[in-house]
Amino acid sequence: MSKKIYILGPAFPYRGGLSAFSERLAKQFQDEGHEVTILTFSLQYPKILFPGKTQFSSGEAPKNLKIERCVNSINPFNWLKIGRKIHNEKPDLLIIKYWMPFMAPCFGTIARLTKRNKHTKIVSIVDNMIPHEKHIYDMPLSKYFVKPVDAFVAMSQSVKNDIQKFSQKTCMLSPHPMFDNFGEAISREKALENMNLSKEFRYLLYFGFIRHYKGLDLLLKAFSDERLKKYPVKLIISGEFYEDSKPYFDLIEKHNLHDRIILKTDFIPDNEVANYFSSADLITLPYRDATQSGVTQIAYHFTKPMLVTDVGGLAELVPDGKSGYVVMPDSQAIADALVDFFETKNPDYFTETLQEQRQRFEWSTMTKTIGSI
Repeated sequence: MSKKIYILGPAFPYRGGLSAFSERLAKQFQDEGHEVTILTFSLQYPKILFPGKTQFSSGEAPKNLKIERCVNSINPFNWLKIGRKIHNEKPDLLIIKYWMPFMAPCFGTIARLTKRNKHTKIVSIVDNMIPHEKHIYDMPLSKYFVKPVDAFVAMSQSVKNDIQKFSQKTCMLSPHPMFDNFGEAISREKALENMNLSKEFRYLLYFGFIRHYKGLDLLLKAFSDERLKKYPVKLIISGEFYEDSKPYFDLIEKHNLHDRIILKTDFIPDNEVANYFSSADLITLPYRDATQSGVTQIAYHFTKPMLVTDVGGLAELVPDGKSGYVVMPDSQAIADALVDFFETKNPDYFTETLQEQRQRFEWSTMTKTIGSI
């Protein structure tokens, strides 16, 4: 039976993985016959709180999706207005994407007002209940958010465990679906041509914004390992610095890596993502802390093996030896895995097992999980 569904969270014109998730989830529900509206932000973050260059996408709006820019994350009068709007329009389901306590007052207030209509069920898909970079106010804010929510979906066991520290309400586990909205894979040769890269080298890819917890410094130290210098390998670092870039450039200088690194430190538009992943031999996620990662789900779409660290839910997404490597968040362990990959594995070594793993990450799995709640 068709349902009226509202999704509250980032979407176009905001950029990034959270927006891509909301839009792809909305498309899946629409394909299943439901009426879907995404309620996104008129103001997401005040400029003073946003570490990147811009919050906005330079691309075109997604086609055939109903997106309303109406939520102001810092204006309590707006929260009341949006809460009353959803209350009066009585969707069958309100899905709230929750990823940081900063959004708790806004989302928690809207959920409380919605709940008063005694019709709308409220489900939150939680990326992080406890943030990677912790603050003293995280716990009380998240407690405020969870109270009006009817049920939760976690995308890794570690997040489910965190949710259960705040609430004993229904919490279902469903893995982060595969991001299949960045276009089809292209040949390695074409991707390298598009990026003006030499075909004589193999390439590692670090993809996503750069912050301490994502461990790029560990990767740079690993990449300086003497054993790797005999291979024609370069590291592509793609993504914006969300913190001071100097320590990373100091590492590059210290280990004399200039000729072995390709820096693309701007936000990568959606229409260029296929070039980066199609040109890479191995995707690297050297995180110190994690819950799950959208980067792994882009890698699955492009059937690319990964090196991840054994933190949060990454090992759940990337089984060691099947989808790539799972190692400790340590530069020596990362270096050992890189050496093994280039010494003993051909470019297609993981392809068959990667294709088998992809089947776990259908978007219909996520919508069925929400439906079962």
